[in-house]
Parts: sequence; C-alpha cells; structure tokens
Amino acid sequence: MVPGYHSQVTHRSRSAVLVLATLVAVGGCGSDQKKPRQQPLQPLSLQEQTSSVASSSNGYIVNWAGVLRNANRWHFGENAVATVTAVDAAGQEVVHMEQPLDAIPPGGTLPFSGEAVANAKPVNVKIGYRDAAWRQAARIPSAFKPFPLYEVATEPLDRKSYLVTGYVGDPFIKAAGSLVVTALLRDAEGKLIGGGSAFVDDVTSKLRRRFVITVDSVSGGKAVKTDVMARTWGSTAKPYEDLALGGAVPADRGRPATPPFAKDRGYQVASDRRP
Repeated sequence: MVPGYHSQVTHRSRSAVLVLATLVAVGGCGSDQKKPRQQPLQPLSLQEQTSSVASSSNGYIVNWAGVLRNANRWHFGENAVATVTAVDAAGQEVVHMEQPLDAIPPGGTLPFSGEAVANAKPVNVKIGYRDAAWRQAARIPSAFKPFPLYEVATEPLDRKSYLVTGYVGDPFIKAAGSLVVTALLRDAEGKLIGGGSAFVDDVTSKLRRRFVITVDSVSGGKAVKTDVMARTWGSTAKPYEDLALGGAVPADRGRPATPPFAKDRGYQVASDRRP
C-alpha cells in the first residue's frame, strides 16, 4: 500500500462530498428563487347597483339589480350571497334578504337581480354582498364559453316597466340543464336603472330556448339599452365545468362563398436540398 494513500483517499472523498453538498444547496436556492409566487386572490367587487320601489296590491315591491366582478383569472367564486336591506321613513327595517348567487366564472362578471315585498314604503335600499369561496378552475378560462343570445328585444309596457324577450343557445356539446338569463336596463348615459331574470331549461346546441323577462320598475329615466347575459344555475362551478369538460361545438364555417380558381395557383419547388 502506498504510504498515506488511505488518508489521501479519505480527504479527497470528504472534499468531494462537501463540493457536492454546496452545489446541491446552491441549486436548491436557485430553484426556490425561480419558483413563481402565487398571487393572492382578490375579493369580489360590486361594480354597479340600482334599486327601485313600485306599489302593488300586496304593499310595495322592491326591485334591485347589480353586477359583481371576479378579478381572479383562474378561480371560480362560489357561494357568494347578496344582502339587501330597506328601511321606511321612520328608520324601521322593512326588507332584509340574503340572496344566494350563482358561481362567478374566472375573470368574469355576474349580473344579478331580485325583488321582495314590503308592507311599508321603503325610502332607502342598500345592496351588499358576502364574499365568495374560491375554487381553482378545472379548465383554462377560454374553455368557459359564453352562451349565445338571439333576437333580443326590449318592449316598454308602461311608464316604468319593460318586457325583454329572446332566445338562448348552448355552445357546448353537452346539453345545459338549467340556465339563468339576466337583463340589465340602461339609460341614455349607460347608467344601470333596473333588471330582471328568468330561468330556461334543457338548452342544447341544436335547440334554442326562449326567455321572457319582466322588469316591474326602474330607478329613473328611460331604458334605451339592454345588456343580456346567460349563465349556469347553481352556487358552485360544477355545472359550468361539466359543460366545458364535455367540449365545445365546432364552429360551423359553412361552404366557401367564392368560386374555385380557374387555374391551379400552385408552384413547383425550384430545388430540393434534402439529403
């Protein structure tokens, strides 16, 4: 045995282990630094709201409408709740309602509307909400396609009530069991003045369903524009995700509208340099 051989091997082995440990530590630090940080989820925001009061044979009907926005691109907002309270001239609460809302798609908005009956005339109506529980979407945002609308028409019934009609379709292969269609009425300046909702069932890509929405009153002005949106019914993302996971209907491009070329416009490759 060469003198000092064992001590040299032991020293070199220890040195190699130290160098390897240092490289692993540096590599680990580098990977930690490169790992993207997850952005904190943003709360819902109430972008618009309006309310109105109309008298009826049962007392007073309080109508409201609003728009909630979900700024999180990869998460559904589930189990959100709208809170509506109204007080009369004496300050007594005459309406207190908690309205469960449908799931809000990633990066999308949720228009909603509702109504309640009060025995005394409300003079002040407040609309709020309880924030949603967040659930990561099972598909990319573009997979959650909007539901197409057709032949939307708005007709005034009297001074403050309107009738909104039209048809809704299904962009997915799977049939949509239940949809909620909400119409938002706006004045000449684009301000939200009222809204209403209706349910439609068994919508397919080949069978459009008609919706009829009555808006009993508006907060003021004349409705000159109507925004209509359809969404899946339910406080969780499951109905929308089930449709998206089933796939979308291929776009129907139709037959070519121009006649074929009289002469083939192809060309020959001048040289072939393949090996």
